[in-house]
This record gives sequence, structure tokens and C-alpha cells, in this order.
Amino acid sequence: MRPAVELSGVSKIFRLCHGRNRSLKSLVLSFRRQKYENLVALDDVSLSVEPGETLAVIGKNGSGKSTLLRLLGNVFKPTHGKVVVRGQVSALLELGAGLHPELTGMENIFLNGTILGLRTREIRRRLGDILEFSELGKFIDAPLKSYSNGMVMRLGFSVAVQVDPDVLLVDEVMAVGDEAFQEKCYHKIAEFQKAGKTIIFVSHDLQAVRKVASRAVWLSAGRVQADGAVDRAIDAYLASIPHGSQG
Repeated sequence: MRPAVELSGVSKIFRLCHGRNRSLKSLVLSFRRQKYENLVALDDVSLSVEPGETLAVIGKNGSGKSTLLRLLGNVFKPTHGKVVVRGQVSALLELGAGLHPELTGMENIFLNGTILGLRTREIRRRLGDILEFSELGKFIDAPLKSYSNGMVMRLGFSVAVQVDPDVLLVDEVMAVGDEAFQEKCYHKIAEFQKAGKTIIFVSHDLQAVRKVASRAVWLSAGRVQADGAVDRAIDAYLASIPHGSQG
């Protein structure tokens, strides 16, 4: 069986421009003086994830974790290397991604479901499950801009898990919301695991990593520093930073 996810020599480089020009004239006059800096977010990363694995990606802020997920979710293209993801992907990459603040929760269900590849009739068929899971009640008819961060997360997660993906990408969102809803999220992830789905998630919550993941990758400065058993990867990560700080 082929891997669900493969990265071969993948690098992602962002070109940053320093300085701001306020007019077209100043832009033309200073064109040659613009200063650019290459920011290497990922540096020659190679790894594969087998079908049914739950992979946690850990590391400090700026280590390349979220960039990795965005490459897998086809939000970014690699600067170098090759990314292959086999099967249908559902991605919950950031709080509110794929949701519109001016639309109601109900309208956003249809909008986000469509973005994730569901047909309108499929969304209608799954609407009851989405509403029940989100626990938003009467707020489902309120505009998203009136929601708390936890409510936005509930809505986004509730739609994302209805896609029945082969590969689920999750970036930190389970850190938002109350303990009871987080447990519902963990239970849903356990259902995916039992169904043989592939899950890749980013988290600073190392207890969640120990609880959910079957494997962990530690990234630092865009490079893989450890890849394998969860406890071993976490121990190597913690040993690299002062006093166990996870910033």
C-alpha cells in the first residue's frame, strides 16, 4: 500500500520585502533600492505517512509546522521538492478558515461545506449531525462576527469532520473551546482512527500529542530534528529548549 502522504526534499521559501512605498512614483524611484530577504520556512523535508497513521507535528513557533500543513492542504506550493497526498483531504488549518464573518452560522455551514468539496444535497443530509455536534443552538442563525473564538472553532470543526476524509489536517484548533467540547473532538478523532483515516495535526499541547498521536515529528528551523515514537520525539524537543518552554 502506498503512503497516504509523501514529501520528498520539500523546501518552502518566502520572499520578504522590507520597506513600504506609499505612491507609484516612490515605488518606481526606489525600485532598485528595495531590500528583499528569503525566509526559509521548510528546508529539505522528506517524510511519508502511512494510511491510518496519526502524526503529530511539534516544535516552537516559527519552526515550519503550519507551513507544512498548508503545503499538504494545497494552500501553498513547494519552492523545491514534491508533495503527494493521496485521497480526499479535509483541512481545519486555522480558526475561521473558510468561514465568512458577515454570514450566519447556517450560511457558513453551506459555504464551508462547499469549499471542502461537499455537494449541497450532502450538506443538507448531514446538517443535523453538524448542528448537533457544534452545540450552537439558536446562535446558528446569528452572524459569525458575533461568535466567540470557541464558537467559531466548534462550527469549523463540526463541518470539517463531516467530509469523511481520507486525510484530516488539523492546526491547533482543539486548543480553543471548553473541556467538554475538546473531549468531543478527541472522541471524533478516535472514530477516524478506528476507521483507518490518516490524521496529521499540529499542537503545542504535548499531553494531547501523547493522547492522540501514534508518531511525532519535531521540526526546528524548518528541518526535521526527530521522527518516530511520540515520547522519544517529545523528550528530544523538550531537551532542546530552556526549562521545557514550548513557545
